[in-house]
Amino acid sequence: MSETANHERALIIVDLQKDFCRGGSLAVNGGDEIVPIVNGIAERFFKVIATRDWHPKGHVSFASAHRGKSPFELLELEGEVQTLWPDHCVQATQGAELHDELRLAPIDLILHKGTCLALDSYSAFFENDHRTSTGLEFYLRGLSCNELYFCGLASDVCVYYSVLDSLRLGFKCTVISDAMRGVDPAGTKRALEDMAARGAAHIDSSELDQ
Repeated sequence: MSETANHERALIIVDLQKDFCRGGSLAVNGGDEIVPIVNGIAERFFKVIATRDWHPKGHVSFASAHRGKSPFELLELEGEVQTLWPDHCVQATQGAELHDELRLAPIDLILHKGTCLALDSYSAFFENDHRTSTGLEFYLRGLSCNELYFCGLASDVCVYYSVLDSLRLGFKCTVISDAMRGVDPAGTKRALEDMAARGAAHIDSSELDQ
């Protein structure tokens, strides 16, 4: 952390994990490209939080857990629409680890999400029932971090839902556009537009205060 870092400002690195990068089971196109950018900005923040999916085997979000279903099909579970994914980020596997080139020294907290067998979690703040908290809100409130900056994977899924929840909780939010990548170009465009419409600022990493 820089000695002059704004003590209200935190960086949230969303799911920059091996399974979401080149060669992973659910790779996001260009996911590896953001690692140097994230490394270059992390020390400008008072606190840095990295989230990671940490799913048990047979997780409800895996297509393999539902007979006859294939990845990317939709399924209604407990009144919520669940996208079924390839098995990914299984607890204590290589795919669940943070990217090898991501610098760990600036990271203050690694937050696990999606740990419940029967409940998925896209947001860094809540499980997908929109009620079960991950605890991140209280960590940030306790440190008086009210300005959140987001980067990571994927901009149209977990980054998107994390930003929406942070805005709903009353945080000031900024999306670092060149430090994230999305699953689907059209979905990413819609997500970025929606985040902006709801009040999130968008900047390039080069625009960050030194």
